[in-house]
Amino acid sequence: MRWIVTASNAAEPGPAPQLGGVPVHKRLLDAAPNLAPAVMARLVEQLPSYGELPSEQLRGETTQAVDRGIRTFIEVLRTGEPPEEAELATIRESSARRADEGIPLEAVVGAYHFGAEACVAQVLSAAEPEDLRDVLLVQRQLLGYLRLVSCAVAAGYVQERQAALGDEQVARQSLLSQLLEGGDPRAAADRAGIRLPPRYLVLSIAMGPHPDELRPDVNHSVAGRRKLRRLRNELQRRTPGVPLSVLSGDGGLALVPDETPDTDLGRADRDRLARLVEELSRMCGAELLVAAAAAAPDGVADAARLVGEVRQVAKASGRGPGLYLLDDVLLEYQLSRPSPASEALAALLGPLAERPELLDTLRTFLACGIDRRQAAARLQVHPNTVDYRLRSATKLTGLDAARGADQLTLRAALAAHDAVRQGESDLD
Repeated sequence: MRWIVTASNAAEPGPAPQLGGVPVHKRLLDAAPNLAPAVMARLVEQLPSYGELPSEQLRGETTQAVDRGIRTFIEVLRTGEPPEEAELATIRESSARRADEGIPLEAVVGAYHFGAEACVAQVLSAAEPEDLRDVLLVQRQLLGYLRLVSCAVAAGYVQERQAALGDEQVARQSLLSQLLEGGDPRAAADRAGIRLPPRYLVLSIAMGPHPDELRPDVNHSVAGRRKLRRLRNELQRRTPGVPLSVLSGDGGLALVPDETPDTDLGRADRDRLARLVEELSRMCGAELLVAAAAAAPDGVADAARLVGEVRQVAKASGRGPGLYLLDDVLLEYQLSRPSPASEALAALLGPLAERPELLDTLRTFLACGIDRRQAAARLQVHPNTVDYRLRSATKLTGLDAARGADQLTLRAALAAHDAVRQGESDLD
């Protein structure tokens, strides 16, 4: 059923719109052979994506799609009915092909708008004051047509992009798996369309909660996903190549491509990585503890294992958020390796097994360079509480964290304690 718009904005049945006594659709039908070329010229001039297409495609499929869109609008004017589902399906398929070709979505939608504008400009030039009702009807039908077409274009485009991104993500994850398994990654890189860099910066990330994840009135799952998405987006934005990652709400692993062939991290590398960690933390709104190493593609597997251990040691030894290299935790790392002395060292802290607050205070006090006030701030207790707990730990273990001779023994005992506990956890 056709509708016209009255002065009171009410809709009622009526004939197809006419201008000067001639149905609008007939005027457009007569002008159609010239409209498509005019729209194509405007597309090429104003939308660079179309100007970069091969001339064969412009003259063929693209021109045909523009002409079909114009004739679909003519049919809307003739019948007063929206485009049929078959025509909308054709539009979705055409939009999907544009997505596959890399044409931006705004350019695809813009092409239909340009076509509709050309149609309206063609017919309204013949409008007279007495044609106001018909002009309003044409505009209304134009808006309805553009609404349906824009939705069809977006649906086809997004569906294709999701499929492509799914394939792309699978290929990238396959490359990441190959790198972490230590095999030859070249074939996987070719399938993913990624050029292997001279080296990767291998980052093992421990991510703390966003403040919203701690609020009882906020959906913690949504807050966690937002935090993770911001981390990934910032990592991508600050990486010239294609970063590979496997991340969750509490952290994970990221490989950042780098063009430096040297696998040793120098002072400049460290400063750059430290700034990256600070920016990632700021953007995702959570504290990050990151262990890093550099490795050629064939050495990523070993580097990933190393940074995972360094991160674990840094976290277990009470280090705060920030960047850590192996050099930063050399002593703790070495002491955490299994040896005949491990169980004996761990046993020195056995008396604290039932007093976890004493163990945490001891660990934090040593991590803060035996600064009781800093330790108290990190533990969120009064400095006197730190003193009391340290005295209690000394009474139970016989080791005084404030005495230089005992500090190395306590660090070794903490590292061994963590290693033994981790080994027991792995067995479980």
